[in-house]
Formats: sequence, structure tokens, C-alpha cells
Amino acid sequence: MGKSFISTCLFSIASLLSYPLSAQTVIQRDPEIERMVSEVNADSLHSYIHTLVGFGTRHTLSDTKDSRKGIGAARSWILSRFREFAAQSNGQLHVELDQWIGPPDGKRVDKPADMANVMATLQGTDTADKRIFLISGHMDSRVSDPLNRISDAPGANDDGSGTAAVIECARIMSRHSFPATILFVIVCGEEQGLLGSDHLAEKAKTGNWQVEAMLNNDIVGSNHSNETNLIDNTKVRVFSEGLPALDIEKKASFIRQYGLENDGSCRQLARYVKETGERYVDQLQVVMIYRNDRFLRGGDHTSFVQRGFTAVRITEMNENFNHQHQDVRTDKGIQYGDLPEFMDFEYLRKNTALNLSCLANLAKAPSRPADVKINVSNLSNATYLSWKAPPTGQTIGYYIMMRETTESQWQKKIFTTQTEMSLPYSKDNYFFAVQSVGGNGNESLPVVPLPGK
Repeated sequence: MGKSFISTCLFSIASLLSYPLSAQTVIQRDPEIERMVSEVNADSLHSYIHTLVGFGTRHTLSDTKDSRKGIGAARSWILSRFREFAAQSNGQLHVELDQWIGPPDGKRVDKPADMANVMATLQGTDTADKRIFLISGHMDSRVSDPLNRISDAPGANDDGSGTAAVIECARIMSRHSFPATILFVIVCGEEQGLLGSDHLAEKAKTGNWQVEAMLNNDIVGSNHSNETNLIDNTKVRVFSEGLPALDIEKKASFIRQYGLENDGSCRQLARYVKETGERYVDQLQVVMIYRNDRFLRGGDHTSFVQRGFTAVRITEMNENFNHQHQDVRTDKGIQYGDLPEFMDFEYLRKNTALNLSCLANLAKAPSRPADVKINVSNLSNATYLSWKAPPTGQTIGYYIMMRETTESQWQKKIFTTQTEMSLPYSKDNYFFAVQSVGGNGNESLPVVPLPGK
């Protein structure tokens, strides 16, 4: 497999969608990932959301004791699904309910709240590999009044869709093994101020978890917008911050000196999601949005970004605000409320497959190359790059990636089995990065080179 893959890479610079359709491209798919993607099932996703909606409201402050209604019933059901998957995972999937008491905040929490995140950890097989790849959705829902914990809040799309995507990924991936660890999390308290993700991100920071990437899925199951009336189930957005939220004062001069405003770790992850997702999921275009989140809005990935972790938000292309944060009602002939009949489960299937393909490719890949340098000892119109083998994982080689400074996506990927290369392209006019490549073509996240000699 390794030799044939190398010959394929040497024959073609595999950069999907970077060239006109008339240009020849070769798409290399890992057969195992391709099979997992084919197992993502729209009917399963529909059944998950039907069950979630059946709990009436999943408001963070709703009943936690009732076995049929409220947030407590919802999290117990999610926990039971994860435990079901764990029983079929040959001991690889470990499930826990992370509980704490959230204090009142005088805003959206008016009493001490019984909070809990539901977590399932698919332990990596390489004991030396400490990387964690995290996927999340939020279980809680709301209506127009953020403190209304009584009225039905179906939350089918916001965020039943993200919750269903995480459950489906756990169902399929728990039957496979990966060198790195994958963490499936359904958080609580998003609508009350990112409370569950804030708790989890702080836990990851204080515990020194090596979270390499976090994919937050929030509102990923509808294709039809209000007002603009756009209907399209072939596009999905990935939001990524440009300048880092953590320690920007310390990093700003470095970023400005090397012109890396669009090359932070979150932006690199967004590019990875686009390239990998479009490789494995047919009829889906990943649209990169150069914002951490929607205009003046936030999501659970922000809790991780603010602590220096690499995280992005995945969201449908066309939001419909008649079905988001609304009391269920009919007004002037318009049906309001976040109901399942306004969802597109084939679209949700594709967006779930997008997540699965990215998680699997990341967790199967070697870790990133180490000590990546760009030589600056002499003035030159050529660019000399060097690096060291990654600390974990088996590599068959590396991709050198390059793009013009005005381009959002990598334009060329050049394969090599060496740990250095001289390129006839000026470092003034191009950005470069290096990826490790595993036996089935699985690529690590890219590393932008630092100046060296």
C-alpha cells in the first residue's frame, strides 16, 4: 500500500478543487474511512432527533429528575446510547457523566443548576500518542425567553442536529481503532452562556490535555433560510478565528512580521476540514468563513479558542431564524419553532460524514512534523525547508504545501520521503507548510515553518 500510494503522490500533486475542472486531479481515499462515511445513516439521525424532541424541553434549568421530560431525561438517554456503543467497542470506548453544580449568574441562570456533560472517550491504541481530537454538540434547547424552562423547546436543529451528529459518529467510529484518542462530547448550558463547554475547556487546560483539534457542530441540519429564501443542501460553513484570542498582545508582532494573519492554527484546521471533507463527501462544498463565529454571536468552540486550543465551528449554510430560539406557534400563517419537519436529514447525513472523515483522518495520521524551518541564512529566490520526523506514528513521507499570499486554500501539495527540500519559489510570494503522511495517505495538521538556519 505504501509504495503504490507514494507513486500516486509522485504522479500527481493531489490538491482537490484547487485547479479548474479541466486539470487532472487524483483523489486518494482511505478505504476504511470511505466505508465509515458510507455507514452514516439519515434514518438513524432522524430517530435520534425524534427522541430528543420527545423530551419536551431540554432547557438547562428544566427538570433533571423526570425520566421522560426535561434535560435530565435527555442526558440519561444520550448516556445510554454511548454505553450501548461502548459495549460493542472491545473495551475501547469509555463513557462518563461529568457533573457539577453551576452557580446563579444573575443573567441566564437564576438558581444553582445541576449541570452535566456526557462524554465518550475512544482511547487511542498508541500509548505514546497523547493527541486528542474532540467533536461536540450541545444538548440544551430554548424558546424565545432564555429563562423559560417550562414551555416545549423542541431544539430539533439547534442543537439536536449537532447532538445527533456526535452520537452517529460515536456509533460508527467506536467499532474501529485509531492511534490517537477521539473524544465525543455532548455539552450542556450552551444557551445559558457556553457553560458546559467552558467547564470542559477549563478541565482540558488544567489537566494539560493535548487537544489537537475541536470540531463544534451547532445547527447543521437545515438547508432553507428565511428572508433570503435560499435553499441549498450542498454547502456548509466552517468558522475559524484569524488572530488568536489567547495572548494576542504577545503574538501580534510575530504575526505581523511574518504575515501570518490567516495562518493561525484554527484557520489551518478549517482548511483541513474543507480539503478532507470534500474528498470523502460527495456533493458537499465546505465554505470557509473568516470569522470565529457568526456576526456578534458565539458557540462552544469559543470556550476552547479562548484558552489557546485549536477549534472551529461547523454550521449550515443558510440559517432560518423562524425556527431558532422561537416559541412554537403559528403567527400570520407562518409556523415558528425549532421543529424536525423543517430539517433536511440527507443534508445532516452529509454534514455528519464531513465530521467523521476529518476526525478519522486526523486520528489515523501520524503527529505533525517537528522543528519545521525555512532557511533565512542567505538572500535567495529559492525556498529551502527542513523538518524532523514526528514524535509518534508511522510516516511514509511528507507533503510540502504552498499557496500564493492572496489565496485562501493550499494550491499545491508536493510529496517527498525526505526531511528537507529546496523549491524554486520565492518565500516572498508564497506561504508554505509541511504535513506528515501515514500509510493510507492520512495527513497530519500542517505546520507553518519558522525562520531558521
